[in-house]
Amino acid sequence: MITIDNVSKVYPNGSHAVKNISLHIERGEFVFIIGSSGSGKSTLIKMLMKELDVTSGDIIINGINTTKMSHSQIPYLRRELGIVFQDFRLLPKKTVYENVAFAMRVTEASSRHIARNVPTVLSLVGLQNKSRAYPNELSGGEQQRTALARAIVNNPPILIADEPTGNLDPETAWDIMYLLNEINKRGTTVVVATHASDIVDQMQKRVVMLDHGNLVRDVKRGGYFDED
Repeated sequence: MITIDNVSKVYPNGSHAVKNISLHIERGEFVFIIGSSGSGKSTLIKMLMKELDVTSGDIIINGINTTKMSHSQIPYLRRELGIVFQDFRLLPKKTVYENVAFAMRVTEASSRHIARNVPTVLSLVGLQNKSRAYPNELSGGEQQRTALARAIVNNPPILIADEPTGNLDPETAWDIMYLLNEINKRGTTVVVATHASDIVDQMQKRVVMLDHGNLVRDVKRGGYFDED
């Protein structure tokens, strides 16, 4: 599903953000990528999303070598990915329904398909009664649920979440993680970058730890501070 083969990222200032990382994520896995600030996890996530290019190595997603694709091919790669950000990135002048529907419109989905799928996904994330609300009328948790609905409405095989609970209170953060777990149970591969040690400890999923750009730990079921 996702193969990271000897990947490095060196920024123009000479900083080595990621150093020769190799990693394979199977279809249907739930993986936490953890590490302190400056560990390289955000850089790795951005390379998976093709927001950053690798300096060396290869990233293969669903059989596609993303390091060799042209700029014009990137939108097609991102149709394979659902992406959730810490800062939500909702369109402020569109309603909840319109924000989610927009993700389908860019894939040229039919109006009939949109009308069927969007209410279903909003119901899944518990926002069926908020479809006409605008982002500034929502709580942080509701905004993140909207972002999650937008990420999964096209039924992507892979969901990538970059610090999805970073701006949320603990109770709301657990609500979001519960939803991510349910989405994973439906067959979606889920990759989450996070600082939330309590969530990682309790969920006992696969944990990949980075430290100063190096992969220092990879355990199939573990917590934030578990040893190999």
